[in-house]
Amino acid sequence: MNFLLIQAQEDSVAAVDTLTKSYSTDWKASEGFEQAGPLIQAAASYDLIFIVLGVSLIIWFVLLFFIIRVDKKVGRLENELKQSKKTVQHET
Repeated sequence: MNFLLIQAQEDSVAAVDTLTKSYSTDWKASEGFEQAGPLIQAAASYDLIFIVLGVSLIIWFVLLFFIIRVDKKVGRLENELKQSKKTVQHET
């Protein structure tokens, strides 16, 4: 008898379909994108993977730039340290 009550509850929960109404093509918030700017239209399109790819590439290039810049600065400091050690050794 308990099994019948559980079965009836599962059927009533499964009968409710909320996703079809939420994700229908008549979504009212999408109205007016034709008049929006190109950036808003690109962000609202279904090809969001290209936006994600572009942002990630920008981040990678910025990181690469900073790594190269820090490496050059460290190299210069190492050379200055070597030269200062040589001058100290020659003076003694």
